[in-house]
Amino acid sequence: MSGATFARLWRVGKRAPVGLVRAVCALAALLAWALRVGGVRQLEANLRRVLPDVDRRGLRRASRRGMLSYLRYYAEIFEVHRMSPEQLEARVRPVGLEALRTHFDQGRSVVLALAHMGNWDLAGAWASKEIAPVTSVAEVLEPRELFEEFVALREGVGIHVVPLEHGGDVFRELVRIVRRGGQLVPLLADRDLTARGVEVDLFGERVRAAVGPAALGLATGEPVVPTGIYYERLHGARRRAARSRWGIVIHFHEPVSAEGVARSDRVAHLTQAWVDTLAADIAEHPEDWHMLQKVFVADLDPERYAATLAKEAERT
Repeated sequence: MSGATFARLWRVGKRAPVGLVRAVCALAALLAWALRVGGVRQLEANLRRVLPDVDRRGLRRASRRGMLSYLRYYAEIFEVHRMSPEQLEARVRPVGLEALRTHFDQGRSVVLALAHMGNWDLAGAWASKEIAPVTSVAEVLEPRELFEEFVALREGVGIHVVPLEHGGDVFRELVRIVRRGGQLVPLLADRDLTARGVEVDLFGERVRAAVGPAALGLATGEPVVPTGIYYERLHGARRRAARSRWGIVIHFHEPVSAEGVARSDRVAHLTQAWVDTLAADIAEHPEDWHMLQKVFVADLDPERYAATLAKEAERT
């Protein structure tokens, strides 16, 4: 499918009836799972690390749930801009929110370290209304038309987007935003998109995670809060208010700390700390870890990875 065709489908999806979009996305999830397309095979390879004791049948069941969760995320993107405040509130259950609010009461900003879990766009839409102004980073997609549609949708629900593209100084812009105070900056960081990440341990293997949350927290002195997002079934009055059988939990954990760590090791230490925290959330809710790409070093092409490391060494 061409990018232009996908962009047209995107615009149609935003206007189509919610029930139809949900049904189409669920069907697409089951079809992709049944055909074991490339993304499904990689999802299973990743889940094998999370669930080392399950047999092949158990792994297939987990990937089926994972694909349904992943496509549910896309279905909800198409409807989040239509949700009333009451629907949005019913869809989200925060955990650890009071501790987070103390930082904003002091006029501080907060950096959130996220994995690709649950529905981070729904979480951002809720947080922009209930907590603080939200700024995040988005990888520039091709065609540009599709990326602009995506940005417009996010900004329409209150999420300011800083584009991640070649030649742009994203980090400096984020530092300026965080230093304003009272800002919430969630960063998806369980997969490195810049070739400047660090290797950390995840489920007993090495992965390459982005340094954004750790580096931003250290540069500004603001807290870095690991935040897990996962789905939960809704019942009763909350389900009726949400107009959905699914809601999300946003689990704000305690901030990670690099106190007592040598300056040269602080980025790697903080990154490993938030990865360890979110690993527990992923292990408890593996179907909501939407990682259909290669993230474990063992799965990467050795020559290309060596070239990436060499290029990074040249920069430093």
